[in-house]
Amino acid sequence: MPDQSRPARIDFHQGTVRLFGMSDEFVQRVLTDLELVWDPREACFRCDAMFAGAIRQRLNDSLAGTLEWQVGRDAGQTQTSLTINDHRRIKLRRDQIDAVEAFEQGGGNGLLVMPTGTGKTVVAIELMIRNRCSTLIVVPVRDLMYQWHSKILEATGIDAGLIGDGVHRVSPISVTTYDSAAIHMPRIGDRFQMIIFDEVHHLAGPWRSDAARMSIADRRLGLTATLPSDDQRLAVLQQLVGPTLYRQSISEASGKSLADYSVQRIAVQLSEQERQRYRELSQQIQKFVFDQKEIDPRFKWDDTYKLSGMVREDSQRATDATRAMRAFQAKRRVEEQAESKLRILEDLFRLHTGQSVIVFTGSNVMARKISTRFLVPCLLSHCGKRERQEWLQGFAEGRYPVLVANRVLDEGVDLPEVKTAIVLGGLSSQRQAIQRLGRVLRKGSGGQRATLYEVVVDDTNEVQRSRDRRRNAAYQIKR
Repeated sequence: MPDQSRPARIDFHQGTVRLFGMSDEFVQRVLTDLELVWDPREACFRCDAMFAGAIRQRLNDSLAGTLEWQVGRDAGQTQTSLTINDHRRIKLRRDQIDAVEAFEQGGGNGLLVMPTGTGKTVVAIELMIRNRCSTLIVVPVRDLMYQWHSKILEATGIDAGLIGDGVHRVSPISVTTYDSAAIHMPRIGDRFQMIIFDEVHHLAGPWRSDAARMSIADRRLGLTATLPSDDQRLAVLQQLVGPTLYRQSISEASGKSLADYSVQRIAVQLSEQERQRYRELSQQIQKFVFDQKEIDPRFKWDDTYKLSGMVREDSQRATDATRAMRAFQAKRRVEEQAESKLRILEDLFRLHTGQSVIVFTGSNVMARKISTRFLVPCLLSHCGKRERQEWLQGFAEGRYPVLVANRVLDEGVDLPEVKTAIVLGGLSSQRQAIQRLGRVLRKGSGGQRATLYEVVVDDTNEVQRSRDRRRNAAYQIKR
């Protein structure tokens, strides 16, 4: 039973929920499976704010009429209902309706997996309008924050709050970034009944996951085109948001909600000078690995970074490790910046004259090199807001036929109808590959087929990274 010396009271404090006036025996019996800990500093039980809904549901049955529930400012003791008008003139497609219904039937907690271009934002706004409650949308980058703000304003007429990029305006409907959410959630975590995580795979990290743990929102929606392949990271998302309620693949959407597409792989060669340099760097790295295995047979390349920091323990090994890492980076630069890639790129630009083309690179250096050589805009992560808007708007209006980017356009940011993308480098990540493919799959009015070119330097490690990227079914079905 509750501690009779004090009334049972629950409040929100710095991203946690505090339970006062309850005995240890009562907590163990009624709330046994929740992650509660005793806080001797304030003589209360405490847990992450995300368990607030479960606690309230159980204690309402046990302490009806005697519980002081002080959690939630805008949320309040009873569920608030916002007036959200629907100004949209669109009709949801069947797959979007299926996603909405899957979320509602799943209890309002879960993950929706839909390819880029199929309208995840449309689904989220539909659920926001249906739920009519205080809602926080969490996105990975500033550009997406402003993009969501514009779409909410267009769809509902609501000037949503913004939390991030030097702005801190909290409203019942607000948009923020993952980093800003993790920073400010101890103060705003009790103000929203629903939380929407766009590109939810960003939530699985130890820092950003606090954005979910410190929120009392009992309705949680996660949107992504690609779930984590790592079981541990996926388990974190399922714990913080919920199970996968709806899944649609690119192959299922192709020709329906997405454009038909093909993937063309182009192999190029290093010049004799580049090949000689590549060979020398490879031999330097191989010699380092051989020497380290002589010292420690369990040595792996991943241990190199750790070795480079052991200056006091073994200065010679640290120096060798640093040189090997520099050789590895130089080897990657030879692969990515091969002159033959630029010649192929020039040919592809001629082939697609008059069409909008996106070029994806693996580094900022290569992006800038293409930008200066072909006099086309280059969009990088450190570009200012005005510069980004100028490049994107000019690209949308056709003033800039080509847009070059490293990782900025991999996910999230809405682009005009583009049917040609050229990949000149990148990670071995299947997620990045699917996100980049999705940039050209938005279905337009003309029914034009989309093409993604992947330019790879033959007889280099780029070949293996390309194979790793193309293991996804989206790259294997249509070639």
